[in-house]
Amino acid sequence: MMTPKILVLSGSDRSGSFNRKLAQAAAKTLALIEPDVTMIALADYPLPLLGQGGDRDAGLPENAVKLAGMIAAHDALFLVSPEYNASIPSILKNALDWVSLVASDDRSGIRPFEGLTVALASASSEEQGGQHVLDHLRTVFVRLGALVVSQTCCIPDAGNGFGDDDMPSDENRAADLNAACRALVEHCTPGRAR
Repeated sequence: MMTPKILVLSGSDRSGSFNRKLAQAAAKTLALIEPDVTMIALADYPLPLLGQGGDRDAGLPENAVKLAGMIAAHDALFLVSPEYNASIPSILKNALDWVSLVASDDRSGIRPFEGLTVALASASSEEQGGQHVLDHLRTVFVRLGALVVSQTCCIPDAGNGFGDDDMPSDENRAADLNAACRALVEHCTPGRAR
């Protein structure tokens, strides 16, 4: 049986972000389940703001192609995102839009979302723990053709949401993280990316 390749992506560009911490906790949890885990940060793939007009004619940014290739090279994606104004942060939405342009460009040959399984998580200082952004991301990924698992992990009051080991301190939130990781591994198709 093939070992699933899982990409963990932090959708935050802030150092010290609670969402980066949650992404690291997801990577640790996934490693215990034994898939091949790679963790990247969106901040490592800076992209220009996608605007109206000539962006396609100017060509695809190298980082958009790299990010699309990185997603396509994995069987599943565990995405951790902050929530801004009850929605997707602009840096993440911009990256997803650029990657979708790579996917729609027949010359690229890259199909990052085709057959991709996705799990979603968020950490927030708000009481809902980022649930609104997860709802919006689910809609986006379904539209892009990915399978989004129903299990999610939201860490409310994120400033107090992690223990000394940088794992969720609340046992229910830790169980949610574990369930989301297990669902991702169970529902992904190993070899999709090969």
